[in-house]
Amino acid sequence: MNIVPTNTNYTYTLMVQNLNTLVRKYTFLNLQTVGNSVMGKDIYVVKLGIGPNRVFYSSSIHANEWITSILLMKFIEDYCQAYVSDTTLYGYSIRKLFRSSTIYLMPMVNPDGVDLATGSMDSNSAYFKNARTIATQFPDIPFPSGWKANITGVDLNLQFPARVGICKANQVCTGV
Repeated sequence: MNIVPTNTNYTYTLMVQNLNTLVRKYTFLNLQTVGNSVMGKDIYVVKLGIGPNRVFYSSSIHANEWITSILLMKFIEDYCQAYVSDTTLYGYSIRKLFRSSTIYLMPMVNPDGVDLATGSMDSNSAYFKNARTIATQFPDIPFPSGWKANITGVDLNLQFPARVGICKANQVCTGV
């Protein structure tokens, strides 16, 4: 039985329901809360595996790219099914991968923006009204479906701390 639907707008509420169901069904799944959105929604990370190789994936940094949350959630479900049935996923032994690698997945970085873009936010809320006011500065972008920022208008993809510099393989990048 599939838990993660792939044929609907993927909202924060639906993601939380799916995460809770997955954690109940697959007890080896490690679900953590790593922070909160502007509106107080938990930001979740799923940890798969116990190995020394570490990989991090995130999705829905841009609100209008909410379909990427479905992609990661479906991967989590497929990974868990393959682990339990001791089968492969995309040609990889999941049991071997579980022992050799730890995969961290943040399925929805921007839950407030996603709920706005998918139409699941109350249009009478102060957050919605503020976002609509911000959106008037960008009349060519459809509102709310084209919204890509967080609920206060900040493009999260432009907020990563970084230094301009030259990096070589296996070296720390330093600012120039």
